[in-house]
Amino acid sequence: MALERKAVSVLILSTLSFTTCFMVWMMFAVIGIPIKQQLGLNATEFGLLTSMPVLSGSLLRVPLGMWTDRFRGRIVLMGTMVVTIVPIWLITYADQYWQFLVVGLFVGVAGASFSVGTPYVARWFPREHQGFAMGIFGAGNAGAALNKFIAPAILVAFGWTMVPRVYAGVMLGTAILFWLFSHHDEAHVADAKSVTWREQLVVLKDPTVLKYCQYYSIVFGGYVALALWMVQYYVGEFGLDIRFAALLAAAFSLPGGVLRAVGGWLSDRYGAHSVTWWVMWVSWICLFLLSYPQTDLTISTANGPLTFHLGLNVYLFTALMFVLGVAFAFGKASTFKYIADEYPRNIGVVSGVVGLAGGMGGFLLPIMFGALMDLTGIRSSAFMLMYGVVWVSLIWMYRSEYRNADLLAPTAPKGSIKQSETE
Repeated sequence: MALERKAVSVLILSTLSFTTCFMVWMMFAVIGIPIKQQLGLNATEFGLLTSMPVLSGSLLRVPLGMWTDRFRGRIVLMGTMVVTIVPIWLITYADQYWQFLVVGLFVGVAGASFSVGTPYVARWFPREHQGFAMGIFGAGNAGAALNKFIAPAILVAFGWTMVPRVYAGVMLGTAILFWLFSHHDEAHVADAKSVTWREQLVVLKDPTVLKYCQYYSIVFGGYVALALWMVQYYVGEFGLDIRFAALLAAAFSLPGGVLRAVGGWLSDRYGAHSVTWWVMWVSWICLFLLSYPQTDLTISTANGPLTFHLGLNVYLFTALMFVLGVAFAFGKASTFKYIADEYPRNIGVVSGVVGLAGGMGGFLLPIMFGALMDLTGIRSSAFMLMYGVVWVSLIWMYRSEYRNADLLAPTAPKGSIKQSETE
């Protein structure tokens, strides 16, 4: 019972810590809008501004995941939070574009907390419950939605410079709570003498790991990119106030975070493959509809020209984004269920590699969104790009897994993934 209580405590405090880290990681999704106006940035420059924390947070996921395998996850996660406090505060004093980019890199360390918390939490639970436990921890992605509730209110009341100050205080308080109430089990530390860094990094040559990287670049990378992009998208596309735009954008961010636990339970029950397959198809349908730009179509008739308007209004758009957020939440959990099943010994480093791929997707996609916007002037080109990437996932998944798995089975057939890779 004592061990169970410690496991629950670790899960709760780790989830709280990850939620705070993710809230900070997504900060520029809101404060980036007044900064863009202040500095006169174009769409590409805005995309780079919002993506800089994602870049550093992604690159650090592999080494921090490895350190978690070799050292104490509790210490690594605590350190990850503490080192971001000063950079968060310094955002207040930046007034040039390059300064925001540099400080953003240091703030991005908070995003690497995922590859620390995932193995730290997973090792406290038996294998049959790891998907659900990691899903609950991953629900910390809801920090993106929390940011959209808190930051606009602070911004309107006190100005955008107050947001980093408040977030720095929140990060400090969360770090103290985590240290006071989390736990460590020495049995969870890998034997440094028997497992070398080179042996751990061998997973980079595994084609199965690369496949999971591609999946995660959509369900997590796409989630991060859209969470960063949607507030300004609503403002530009539908002419909404920043507070209302942030509220509607949370309709995507919130289910994309909190429902990850449900995705973990579904992955435990039906298997990671089945959940991921249906996630990709639902995403494909949503992105197809979201891709269509506002269009006026004129037809010549016997009675003269007849004009039709085709396009999503703000309510249909938000409904589709909600469904997409749910799909991404399930997909994030199912991808890491794959990892827990296939790589229990190296879960830290594999989750770091896959998390890196997802994070790099979250870094590159907003920049590409901005470049496409500047090039074409079509805001929905962002969804066109993601629609194409989902096609890649579906084709890859069909060729490597679908032909050898029963997608309606209550549990995933053991060994089906590895078998399909060798055929």
